[in-house]
Amino acid sequence: MRAAFKLLRGVWHVLMGWVTIYFRFPQLTPAQREARVQVWAMQLLRIWDIDLEVRGKPVTTGPALLVSNHISWLDIVVIHATRHCRFVSKSELRGWPLLGTLATGAGTLYIERAQRKDAMRMVKDMAKSLRNGEVLAVFPEGTTGDGIGMLPFHSNLIQSAIEGDAPIQTLALQFIDTHTHSISMAARFVGDDTLLPKVEIAGLGPMICTTMC
Repeated sequence: MRAAFKLLRGVWHVLMGWVTIYFRFPQLTPAQREARVQVWAMQLLRIWDIDLEVRGKPVTTGPALLVSNHISWLDIVVIHATRHCRFVSKSELRGWPLLGTLATGAGTLYIERAQRKDAMRMVKDMAKSLRNGEVLAVFPEGTTGDGIGMLPFHSNLIQSAIEGDAPIQTLALQFIDTHTHSISMAARFVGDDTLLPKVEIAGLGPMICTTMC
């Protein structure tokens, strides 16, 4: 029952985020939208008993390019809770029900991964955003891993920091079981995993996500 209640609270929170984007965001300034996204992300982590521990000092202002490892669909929520940024994601996400609206509302930049030429366009768009003082984030592994080892990097998007004359801040994400203090695999989202089974996180004990800058 407790797990089901946590799950329902999380789903309700996501729905309220969708409503906020549709009906409130048009009246808000960019700074107000960023603040709403950060608060929303922190609240979702609390609902699912995930504490956020930040080691180091996240960038406070742009321009900056955040480069992070990728473990879970929760990574985006965790980083947004640390500070708002614009992520680069596969174009398919834009069409996903509900989640696509949330991602677009948070300012996500979309790339056609199947088209190599689109990477060049994305680098130019990212460089322009960086020159405008924005904070962007990429997962150079290109997919999720187990959080223990690193997958090969696809570094083409990092070129945007050079063209945009922006610093790079590296992030290392890690999910820790609160009780055992060992690395938790609950949030892991690897390879061909589907999103639906990952709702099991609502039934697990508290976790800590450590973000090392």
